[in-house]
Amino acid sequence: MTSAEVRAGVELTNLDQPLFDGAEATKRDLIDYLEVVGDRLVGNLRDRPLSVLRIRPGQEPFMQKNLPKYTPEWVRRVTMWADSSKREVSYALCDDLRTLLWFGNQRAVEYHTTLLLADPVQGPTHLVLDLDPPPGEHFRQAVRAARLIRQALADDGLAGAVKTSGAKGVHVFVPVVPGLVIEDVAAATRAVAARAERLDPDLATTAFIREDRGGKVFLDSTRSGGATVVAAYSPRVRPGTPVSFPVSWAELDDIAPGDFTVRTAAKQLGDRDPWSAEMPAPQTLPADLVAEGHTIPVARVQAMHEGKRRARARRGT
Repeated sequence: MTSAEVRAGVELTNLDQPLFDGAEATKRDLIDYLEVVGDRLVGNLRDRPLSVLRIRPGQEPFMQKNLPKYTPEWVRRVTMWADSSKREVSYALCDDLRTLLWFGNQRAVEYHTTLLLADPVQGPTHLVLDLDPPPGEHFRQAVRAARLIRQALADDGLAGAVKTSGAKGVHVFVPVVPGLVIEDVAAATRAVAARAERLDPDLATTAFIREDRGGKVFLDSTRSGGATVVAAYSPRVRPGTPVSFPVSWAELDDIAPGDFTVRTAAKQLGDRDPWSAEMPAPQTLPADLVAEGHTIPVARVQAMHEGKRRARARRGT
């Protein structure tokens, strides 16, 4: 009988099985990648409630927030209220390579964290814009929209770092000083999106309802508070297993999401940590940005009311 392979104190199993249909990678490829980028990925996960997207052979991917009962005692955790499920959830805190590889052995491919730390008193750490091109459109559209966001930020003295989402879009992260109120950061995020939309309304839209977007790039400003976003360096459950990869603004025009996968990204990184290198220092949010944002309705709430209104109109009531 072949002895199990052990790395960082974690017993690993079934390493030579395909990761998932269309992954073009094995579970070993995933573990190898997580091990090489471990310090950099863990740096983005540390002290943050973690949700993972797992995929078992022959099954659909599923998001796991609550830690299963068989989780080792040495995995750090925090219990927090989850609005989405309306219950207390025991989240993992992935603070070391051992924990990361344990998740990898559980076929956790994607790593999503909140913008709040386990100690929510410190407030959000980043303002995030998720730029999603419409169906059939190229990644280049998302890149053009990212430059609108960059300009809107610069017009108010702010700066951010950019990464591929690992899917077809782009994420812009703006680090903010500790102690800001969640609602103010959320408002500022809405205002940045609105200002970017005004810069080129033919390219970008803040319309939350899909049918209202008119083939434009969606500037998603809803990643705030307890919402989650995929971490830099996290793989994605997509064909070829791409990675959410940080790049400089100068490089953005020359890359595509498929350039970075679990089989190629580690070599492309080498010893670099571009996410840390490109991330500006934490910034204070300008009062005018926050004030404008508070005049903009929360997208999900507005969309819910609009959906109900349209449903009534269709019924003729």
